[in-house]
Amino acid sequence: MPDVRLASPQGKWILFTTVLGSSMAMLDSTVVNVALPRIGRDLDAELSALQWTVNAYMLTLAGLILLGGSLGDTYGRRKIFVVGVVWFAVASLLCGLAPNAEMLIAARALQGIGGALLTPGSLALIQASFHPDDRGRAVGLWSGFGGIGAAVGPFVGGWLVDGPGWRWVFLLNVPLALVCVPVALRHVPESADGRKHGRFDVLGAVLGALALALLTYALIEATEGTLLVAVAAIAGVAAAIAFVYVEKRRPDPMMPLDIFSSRQFTAVNLVTLCVYAAFGGFFFLAVIQLQVVSGYSALAAGTALLPTTALMLLFSARSGELGDRIGPRIPLTVGPLLCGAGMLLMLRVGPDAAYLPDVLPALLVLGLGMVTLVAPLTATVLASVDASRAGLASGVNNAAARAASLVAVAALPLVAGMGPEAYLRPEAFDAAFGRAMVVCAVVLVAGAALAFAFVRRPAPGCERPECRTHGNVVSPPLERPRARKRL
Repeated sequence: MPDVRLASPQGKWILFTTVLGSSMAMLDSTVVNVALPRIGRDLDAELSALQWTVNAYMLTLAGLILLGGSLGDTYGRRKIFVVGVVWFAVASLLCGLAPNAEMLIAARALQGIGGALLTPGSLALIQASFHPDDRGRAVGLWSGFGGIGAAVGPFVGGWLVDGPGWRWVFLLNVPLALVCVPVALRHVPESADGRKHGRFDVLGAVLGALALALLTYALIEATEGTLLVAVAAIAGVAAAIAFVYVEKRRPDPMMPLDIFSSRQFTAVNLVTLCVYAAFGGFFFLAVIQLQVVSGYSALAAGTALLPTTALMLLFSARSGELGDRIGPRIPLTVGPLLCGAGMLLMLRVGPDAAYLPDVLPALLVLGLGMVTLVAPLTATVLASVDASRAGLASGVNNAAARAASLVAVAALPLVAGMGPEAYLRPEAFDAAFGRAMVVCAVVLVAGAALAFAFVRRPAPGCERPECRTHGNVVSPPLERPRARKRL
């Protein structure tokens, strides 16, 4: 049984290194967006290259995050966590040194592999290391500090882009890893799940990632209208069908399809797809809109988005408590509607937009909507399956959110009519951004309708999430299997 106490020096070191490691991946999911316009200009890249700069990372992260958690459980959570941190740092160095867009995109894909190894490992180390009496508080601190990191990320990213340059957005990860790895090796105890047998659903992971990659390529390059794009789309659909077939037939699948036999679980994941598709598209385009159209600096654009994360940090725990009392149906219906209203308010953000009257109201409404829905969404995911599958359910939900963001970043510019050089032409980008916000609002309304129609109050005695404080805006909090905790 784990016996490290939170108040001990070792406990503090464990918390420090897990927060630092997970913050690297969390920061990279938000900071890079702030740097996109400068990256595009410096590397003479089209909009599609900027989409791939975001999606190459999300693709490997979403496709491999479930496999990364299984590797840690089998071969040692500390070992896989350290490998993930080192991998992430080396890939970050390659990103910072990339001479062109193609090399940057390839390095970003490598970054996502590192993120898939360290992201589930950081929370798993806390669950496996701390005494049960301290585990809940340790998870809360890990989640809270991680949220603070997410909040300051866009600010730091903007400062780096305007100061030493966008390459330091990636290079900053190297010294962080140089601190994280020695602390982990010295102070974090190794742990593994003795029940694991070492067999992994590698084929399922490859097929899932391949399906996402091919469909993403087809969406991003759809304006070209070439035979290659059509072949990629057909192959992507075929890979998705093959993934379902493999997962249904394997004795130990990465994503057991019978978990979707729960109507509640299926409904909540459909809501997740709608919500995080809208979020992914919004955070990809909003920072570009603020810089290209409204004339904000990278620092000002990054700082402008802080209210959404700050509201989630301050009130997500209270929102979770409210969801416990009244059930998830109302929060999961009202939350997306508030987010949709916030995105429609972004239609006021055009040339020379002032922050207080034009930008801040939209972000406050959006942030309130996110606060309302994120914590109840996680609680409902955990409550919709047996307690023994809580970690799997959370992992599937997290992967679904990242996949939705991935597809949105690929599809939204196409649907909104953004050309290859739209981000270099303020008037064209402004018009397309308005259309994109309407699309995002419609998707959120669809999510609200799904929640109202199909989400019901969980049965008594359900799982309760331990990540009660949440600041990540690109995916729901990832929960690991743990001792049964009842509502």
